[in-house]
Amino acid sequence: MEAPFIEVYGAREHNLKNVSVQIPRGKLVVFTGISGSGKSSLAFDTIYAEGQRRYMETFSAYARSFMGGLERPDVDKIEGLSPVISIEQKTTSRNPRSTVGTITEIYDFLRLFYARTAEAFSYVTGKKMIRQSDDQIINYILKHFEGRKLVVLAPVVKGRKGHYRELFQQVAKLGFTKVRVDGELLDITSKMQVDRYKIHDIEIVIDRLVVKEDDRFRLSGSMQSALTHGKGTALVLDPDANKTQFFSRFLMDPSTGIAYDDPAPNTFSFNSPYGACPVCNGLGEIQQITEESVIPDPKLSISRGGIAPLGEYRDIWIFQQMNLILKKHKVSLTTPIEKLPRELVERLLNGVPEPEDEDDKKKATYSEPFEGIIPFLRRQMESESDNIREWIQQYTQATECPECHGYRLKKESLHFKIDHKHIGELSVMDIGELSRWFEGLEERLTDRQNLIARELLKEIRKRIGFLLEVGLEYLNLHRSVRTLSGGESQRIRLATQIGTQLVGVLYIMDEPSIGLHQRDNERLINALKHLRDLGNSVIVVEHDKDMIIHADHVLDIGPGAGIHGGHVVAEGDPDSFLRSGSLTAQYLSGEKHIELRRKKREGHGTELLLKGAKGHNLKNVTLKVPLGKLVAVTGVSGSGKSSLIHDTLYPILNKHFFNAKKEPLQFGAIEGLEHLDKVIEVDQSPIGRTPRSNPATYTGVFTEIRQLYSNLPEAKIRAYGPGRFSFNVKGGRCETCEGAGIRTIEMNFLPDVHVQCETCKGRRYNRETLEVRFKGKSITDVLDMTIEKAVEFFENQPRILRKIKTLADVGLGYITLGQQATTLSGGEAQRVKLATELSKKDTGQTFYILDEPTTGLHFEDIRHLSDVLQKLADKGNTVLIIEHNLDLIKVADHIIDLGPEGGAGGGTIVAQGPPEQVAKVKKSHTARFLAEELKVSKYAEEKPVETGKDNGEDQTA
Repeated sequence: MEAPFIEVYGAREHNLKNVSVQIPRGKLVVFTGISGSGKSSLAFDTIYAEGQRRYMETFSAYARSFMGGLERPDVDKIEGLSPVISIEQKTTSRNPRSTVGTITEIYDFLRLFYARTAEAFSYVTGKKMIRQSDDQIINYILKHFEGRKLVVLAPVVKGRKGHYRELFQQVAKLGFTKVRVDGELLDITSKMQVDRYKIHDIEIVIDRLVVKEDDRFRLSGSMQSALTHGKGTALVLDPDANKTQFFSRFLMDPSTGIAYDDPAPNTFSFNSPYGACPVCNGLGEIQQITEESVIPDPKLSISRGGIAPLGEYRDIWIFQQMNLILKKHKVSLTTPIEKLPRELVERLLNGVPEPEDEDDKKKATYSEPFEGIIPFLRRQMESESDNIREWIQQYTQATECPECHGYRLKKESLHFKIDHKHIGELSVMDIGELSRWFEGLEERLTDRQNLIARELLKEIRKRIGFLLEVGLEYLNLHRSVRTLSGGESQRIRLATQIGTQLVGVLYIMDEPSIGLHQRDNERLINALKHLRDLGNSVIVVEHDKDMIIHADHVLDIGPGAGIHGGHVVAEGDPDSFLRSGSLTAQYLSGEKHIELRRKKREGHGTELLLKGAKGHNLKNVTLKVPLGKLVAVTGVSGSGKSSLIHDTLYPILNKHFFNAKKEPLQFGAIEGLEHLDKVIEVDQSPIGRTPRSNPATYTGVFTEIRQLYSNLPEAKIRAYGPGRFSFNVKGGRCETCEGAGIRTIEMNFLPDVHVQCETCKGRRYNRETLEVRFKGKSITDVLDMTIEKAVEFFENQPRILRKIKTLADVGLGYITLGQQATTLSGGEAQRVKLATELSKKDTGQTFYILDEPTTGLHFEDIRHLSDVLQKLADKGNTVLIIEHNLDLIKVADHIIDLGPEGGAGGGTIVAQGPPEQVAKVKKSHTARFLAEELKVSKYAEEKPVETGKDNGEDQTA
């Protein structure tokens, strides 16, 4: 009998303080608590890590040596643990070939479905392709060509260049005496060849005969020989009418002779050479070098660096060649490019094939033709050197492949159809629309197709159903996994797991509700309950109110964050949990809440106007963003928020202020840029990918601290510069561990062991460097300080204090200055970035864009964040947030709600204005939930503070 609980004894991983808990099995359990309190340390770094380690232990020592082992988490023991599957927020894959269809396996089933049941059509005439057996071919010839002279031909070359001398020799050796070259019958002669630079069609003449029923045997033998030499295709020529007809054992278009190979699943795979588009190699887009990227500023002359990849004039061959071409047109390298004749610019970019007239040839000023800047750069793209390829990357732009139009497959694959649709068209449908297409598909298929496809259709519908269950109906199978948010990729993996129908497994999830609108939350909770009801245990690390209330058991970890957390402060079923009085319970029961602002900001009275946005699912949207306010962009998942802000507005602003390369999606015009002076986007990507990156280095405060240490008398005597206090360069760091503080010892078939460096004892620096002290603390002591301590320590150092203080203001007082960037959560990384931006001197005309800043934040942290954003807006800046969290939406000055649905049903603005006004709009899903939230929310009481704020507002406005 299985144990009723998963029992954890003495967990001490990271900041956990010897935690012992009993987690009921077969239930939906939610771990909640302040950000950084230790929820993930318990769920992922203890329970999941131990489950993973035990699984690895089942392999032989030999197998483990290849996989690298896992360290045992710092816990006394864990009992009752089942096999563990973790579904985290990390974006699944950076591979451009990975799509929603491939990771959910729906596309694999579709490929099989098309390979077995699709009908083929000709890509030239659009007619249905036919397949003939040898007997059918002979009967057809006897019926239609009775009594006529025919020449039986075997096609061996079709539309290719070459001299084919060897081919003619080979054909003669086989005993054939005649060939048909480009429609002309010729005798094979010795050393026969054709023009190698022209395109040819060559057929072997197999036989010449008069068609009679009596000669059926001869006709049959000739056709068999023709089909063999023609690799399954043969041709008959009626010399009197000079007409040819194709025959094939494969799928073939009888009027043009185009034949397809028999379809197999890999015919429809863009990751296989048998199915991928030959132009883009199955990526759906190609890197093109454009004139705009090569000549960014036509006002400059060539000698002043007008052609960006070449830079300014140097005495090298390419400039000399261009000079000669320009001289001939009576201009020079110092003429601004915009004043050069258009035709001449074309020649410089795309090449001059040869010297242009006889005089040139006589002078022979340059022996080789000028190949042109763009062809030269294109050639460099094939280079072996990564540096050269990276350099070329600056001058390229991704554009839709002109051959496959973004479908990724070769044209033959796109002409196999079921119910008039090819597989590419199904891939670009929203999951919701695809589900409707599959409804009643049996009635539109033939009996044979139904017989073959019965099981496949069941599997495809089941998997599509799981994606709908987790609220992803707005995605399509074609969507690249790289473009998904953390929450979306996590829910796709959740759908895939439900699809596997495993039983008795422990699933651990990290905030699956991220990026999900309240409307879709219910479906997600039902999907998790479905997973539980199959007989699994589900642990969810979550801050969402609905999820906590619908759980079977809740565990609250706290009371604070970092060193102030690591204890279980409350646990039990939701009802008893609400009565526990913990910080989380107070927010859930309404005792504590984030207060509304009675008086909204007036703003500057100016606005940013974006007209005619049409990218992805946007339907010619005109966006008005009032400046100097806190603006929230809301809407159901997939309604077009990211397309509008992240992919259209941000690239436009970034290009305008910083000449960024990324192209915005299609739009009409933009007005009001003169009211802003810079744009800053703060997202949730990690602040650094190596353990050497930390909050101090990222915010730039470490540079100031090193400067401070290098200015101390002791450092001056020893002639130490700021570099002496860096753990990344030689000089001051400990050379045994190269400034890492730990050494990794490889244990071959056991897990690598990280041990403290025996020379510096984990302090990163050598003894001499650590002898320089400020207020009695060495540079290592400073890196080990929490932000709270550092604020007190550096209170008299204004340049350092300003940067550290903002880290404390965004609620990160519990992390240390030297904490490894790899150990920060997504929400923490975003707040480090936010603090970095806040510490810069602002002008009051900055446009901040934040994408779901509440991710990973507890209610108390959201209150901190809300205060920070309000301060930013109070200074006159515009803060635009894309958000689902009602606690933040309700305190905004202005809401822009997109919808009404996701995917094709979205892409329009359904409501905009102050929260109270938006809450009344009937057709907005956000309005319904916002109205309920506003009913239970209270306004801030502190009148004096508010008036102060108002005064401040009036001044900034």
